[in-house]
Amino acid sequence: MPQYNLTREEARRRSSLVDVSSYENTLILTGVGESFRVHSRIRFTATPESTTFIDAITASVERIRLNGLDLETSEVVSPSRITLPGLAAENELTIDAHFSYMNTGEGLHRFIDPIDDEVYLYSQFEVPDARRVFPVFEQPDLKAPFSFTVVAPSRWTVVSNSPTPTPGDPSEVFTELDEAPVDDTAVWQFAPTTPISSYITAIVAGPYRSVHSELTSSDGSPVPLGLYCRDSLFEHLDAENLFGITRAGFEFYEREFGVSYPFEKYDQLFVPEFNAGAMENAGAVTILENYVFRSRPTEALVERRTVTVLHELAHMWFGDLVTMKWWNDLWLNESFAEFMSTLATAEATEYSDAWTTFATIEKSWAYRQDQLPSTHPIVASIEDLADVEVNFDGITYAKGASVLKQLVAWVGREEFFAGLRRYFDKHAWSNTELPDLLSELEATSGRDLASWSKLWLEESGVNLIEAEVDTETDNDAEVVTELRVTQRPWIIEGQPVPSLRPHRLSIGFYSDNGQGRLVRTHSFPLDIDAESTTLDEARGLPKPDVIIVNDEDLTYAKVRFDHESMDVAAARLGDFDDSLTQLLILGTLWDAVRDGQRPAQDYIATVLDNCAAVTHSSGLLTQMRQLETAVGSYLPPESRAEAHTAVADRFAELLGSVPGGTDQAFQFLRGFIKHATTQEQLGQLQSWLDASGDLVHGITIDTDLTWELIIALAAHDAIDDSAITAMTKTDPSATGARQAATARSARPTSAAKSEAFTRILDEAELPNSELAALALGFASGLQTETGEILTSQAPLCDFSTEFFQRVSGWWETRTLEMAQTMTLRLFPPVSEHTVKATEGWLADHPAAPKGLVRLMRENLADAQRALNAQEVSSTSKGALTFGR
Repeated sequence: MPQYNLTREEARRRSSLVDVSSYENTLILTGVGESFRVHSRIRFTATPESTTFIDAITASVERIRLNGLDLETSEVVSPSRITLPGLAAENELTIDAHFSYMNTGEGLHRFIDPIDDEVYLYSQFEVPDARRVFPVFEQPDLKAPFSFTVVAPSRWTVVSNSPTPTPGDPSEVFTELDEAPVDDTAVWQFAPTTPISSYITAIVAGPYRSVHSELTSSDGSPVPLGLYCRDSLFEHLDAENLFGITRAGFEFYEREFGVSYPFEKYDQLFVPEFNAGAMENAGAVTILENYVFRSRPTEALVERRTVTVLHELAHMWFGDLVTMKWWNDLWLNESFAEFMSTLATAEATEYSDAWTTFATIEKSWAYRQDQLPSTHPIVASIEDLADVEVNFDGITYAKGASVLKQLVAWVGREEFFAGLRRYFDKHAWSNTELPDLLSELEATSGRDLASWSKLWLEESGVNLIEAEVDTETDNDAEVVTELRVTQRPWIIEGQPVPSLRPHRLSIGFYSDNGQGRLVRTHSFPLDIDAESTTLDEARGLPKPDVIIVNDEDLTYAKVRFDHESMDVAAARLGDFDDSLTQLLILGTLWDAVRDGQRPAQDYIATVLDNCAAVTHSSGLLTQMRQLETAVGSYLPPESRAEAHTAVADRFAELLGSVPGGTDQAFQFLRGFIKHATTQEQLGQLQSWLDASGDLVHGITIDTDLTWELIIALAAHDAIDDSAITAMTKTDPSATGARQAATARSARPTSAAKSEAFTRILDEAELPNSELAALALGFASGLQTETGEILTSQAPLCDFSTEFFQRVSGWWETRTLEMAQTMTLRLFPPVSEHTVKATEGWLADHPAAPKGLVRLMRENLADAQRALNAQEVSSTSKGALTFGR
C-alpha cells in the first residue's frame, strides 16, 4: 500500500475553510478478514459554497452522504481523499467504508500471537495514518472531540482515549448499521474526548491483560492508571516499577508546569511489532513491548524504559494539551518531551545521572545527524508530509533538547518554567507556533530571544570548539602562558555555513593527585560567541595533564582537546573518577575517529584498555555499539577478523576480572558473543549454548541470551538448522520466530542471503517485524574479508545491482515504514563501488520521493565517512594492542 502526500499549503487552505465540530466513528472489529467496517459522522462548519476534501485511505467506500444528499462515490473518491463539494455553513458528513488491517505498524496494526493464536489490534497514527482507520481532516490544527463506538468480541479488552466504558449489547448498533449481527460480540461506547488532534487518537483492542491503580492529581481529582500487554507476556509485566515511575512523573510535571494532568485517565499499553519506542496518544500511550522484559535486560535498557515512560507522559502537556500548528514546529513536541523526560529522570527517579546518559546517547545521535548532508534547523522547513515523515531524527529530538537545556541556563530555571505556565494557560487545547512560546519566555525572563532563536533554532549545523595552550618553563615547571578557546563552523558541503553561536561552557584542568588519579584542579566557566577567547585566569598556572573542553558537557558543540591532553586522557581513562568525564573523553575520541583525524585502532585500544573502569551502564553500552562500528566498518575488511578475535579475547579476560553477575559482566559476555570468531571462541559459544539455563560468570543463559548465541554461531555457519528449529519449539513466541529468521539469514552463504533477500522483496505480506529481522541477518557477514559482497543465486543479479534497481519501486508500493526499513537495512556494504553506485543513483533520480533521496544521501555520507576512516586506519603505523 503506497504513501500519499499532503502539502502545507493544502492544509493551510483547508483550515481557512473548515472548522471541525465533532467526529463520531463506529468500528466493527472482529479481527478476521482483510478489512473492517467504519461508519463515520463528521460535523463541521465551512465557508459556504466552498469545496475541500477529507482524508481516507480505504479498502472500499460504500456510501457518502453530505448534508442529506448522497454523493456519487466514483466522482469524489480518490486513493487517499474524498472530495466534498458545495459545502454549507453547517455540515454533516456520513461515510460508510471499509478500511484495511495493517501489518506494517501503521494505521490499525493486526498481530496474531503464535503462542495462542489470539488477535491483537492497536493503532498508530503519527504522522498521517488516522486516515487509514477512519475519514478525517488529517492535520494537527483541526482539533475536535472524537467519539468512538467499537464492536468487538465480548471477551476482548478495548481501550481508547476516553475512559473504558462497560461493554454492552451490540444489537442496536448492528440494526442501525444494517449489519448482520456477529455472535459473542459487545459494544464499547466511549465518551467524546476533549478537542485533540487526530494523530493522538487511539484504538487498542484484543484479549489484552491489565493491572490497574490510581493517583490523585494536583487539582484533587483521581486519575485511573492502567498497564496492558498481551496475555502471553503478562507474567513479565513489572507493574510496581512502572506505576512508580508514572507517579513520580505526574508529581514532577504537575509541580513544574503548574498545570494538572489534562485528561481523565492514563493507560500505558505495551503492544507488539511497534515501529517506535512509544506514542503519546492522549490518555492511551502505546509502548514497544520489548520494554516488558522476558529476559535479563542491561541496566541501560531499564533506564531507557524510564526515560521513555516519562517522555510520553511529558507529551500529555507538550503535544497533546498544546499542539504545534503544523509539522515545522514538531520540536515543540519532541524536543520538550526529550528535555523534560531527562530532567524528570534525573530529579524524580533513581537515575540521578540521567544527564550523563543523555550526553552519551542522545547528544551523540544529534551530533551524527547534524553532520549529515540532510541536516536541518530544529525548527525545520516542512512543506509537506514527505518532509516530516523522515524528520523524527536526532535534531528534532536530541539537539532540540540540548538547546533547551542551554535556554534554561540562559533565561533561568524559575523564569523558564514560569513562561511555560503562561504558555499552557494561554494555549490549552489549541495550536501554537514558535513565537507563541518565545513571547511567554521573554515576558518572564526579560530577555530578547529573537537572536538566540535565529542562531540555535532556525539555523542548522554545529560549531567546533578547541583549546590551544602555550606554555613556558619556570623553575623547572611548565606553566601556562596563554590558553585560547576557539570556535569555527563545521562545514558540510551543500549546506549553509553555520553561524558562530553563543556558548556557555567550562574548561577543566585535570592533573595527577600523586595517588594515580586524575582529578579536576580548576574549572573555568566561560561564555564565548567569537572566533577566539583568551582565558586569562589560566595564565601562570601549572600546565595540567589534561585540559578538557566543554567540561561537564554544558554546551552543544563538537570539541577537540589539544593533542597531548587527548593522548593522556585516552591512555589514563580509568584514572578519572567521574563517569561523565570518562564518557566525554571517549565521545571526543570517537568523533575524531569518525572525522578521519585518528585511526579506529586508537578508539578500539582505548575502550578495551579502559572499559573495566566504565561502570555507567548506558555509557558502556554506547562504547560496545561504537566498538562494533569501529571494527566492522572503520577498519579495512582484511583487518576485521583479527580485530574481532582480539576484541573477543579481551572480553574473555575482562569476564575473569569483574564481579560475576554484574551489569558489566553481562555486557562483556554479550560483547564476547558478538565478536567471537576463531574456532576456539566459537567452541566457547557452543559450550554456553549447551549449558542453556545455567549460570556463566554469574549470568543465566536465558531465552534471549540463548538466541544471541545461536545467531552468532549461525553468522559463522557454525550451527545446524536443526538447532534453530529446536529453539523455536522451546521459544514459540513471536520474538522467537523473529530471532530464528535473523539466525537463518545471518549465515554467510549465498543461499541464505539470496533466500532472505528474495523473501523481503517478494513477500509483500511480511509484517514489519519479520522484514526487519530478515534484513538484520541479511546484512550480517554480507561482505567478505576481501571487501567483496557475497554472490547471489539466480535469478537474482548481484545484491548491489538489485538494490539500486529496485529501491525506487519500494517507495511506490510499500508504506513509509517498510520502505525506510528496506532502504536502510538492504543498502550494500561500504566499498568504492557502493559509493559510486549511490552517487550515480542520486544523479539519475532527481525526482525521486524526498524521503528516499534524503535517506540515500545519508547512506552515501555514511559510506564515504567509513571509507575515509578505513583509509586512515589502513595507514596507521600502530598495531591493535591493548593492556596496561
